[in-house]
Amino acid sequence: MSEVKIYPVPESVRARAYLNNEQYLEMYRRSLDDPDGFWSEQADALVSWSRKWDKVQECDFNQVHIRWFAGAKLNVAYNCLDRHLAARGEQTAIIWEGDEPNLDKKITYRQLHEQVCRLANVLKSRGVKKGDCVSIYLPMLPEAAVATSAGRFSRWFFCTGGLPPRKWSIASNTYNEAQ
Repeated sequence: MSEVKIYPVPESVRARAYLNNEQYLEMYRRSLDDPDGFWSEQADALVSWSRKWDKVQECDFNQVHIRWFAGAKLNVAYNCLDRHLAARGEQTAIIWEGDEPNLDKKITYRQLHEQVCRLANVLKSRGVKKGDCVSIYLPMLPEAAVATSAGRFSRWFFCTGGLPPRKWSIASNTYNEAQ
């Protein structure tokens, strides 16, 4: 069997941690003692809702029926991107590493938001409406996050290999062979 190794957390990391061990244990205990209250509090603190839930959870393990936050509505793109602009606009949102060692990209929340808005406007100008089904053939590039965040469609095909890398231009809505 493998030997279990425990590595102590450096004090400099511990000092910057979101929670200390006592706070974690208290939260964990509360999640067991009052799960609806605990998860309601967490959902209020960490997610922006357009409509609050009717019930935090509906669980029947015998019928394998599990629902969380029934009746609630939220905008995933807003929660992942827009709500971070004021406080974290210049912070890196995506770190992408390409297949080649010299290919990498860092995109801030503000840059990502601008690209998402541009693509959403391109789709809108082409007549794409909420609920339409649009397929995009796109390799695993940072722009895949842009496309999924533009949020007007629901079907994706990702190219993961076998084709040459391509450079995507939102401005011209074209794909070009990478230089």
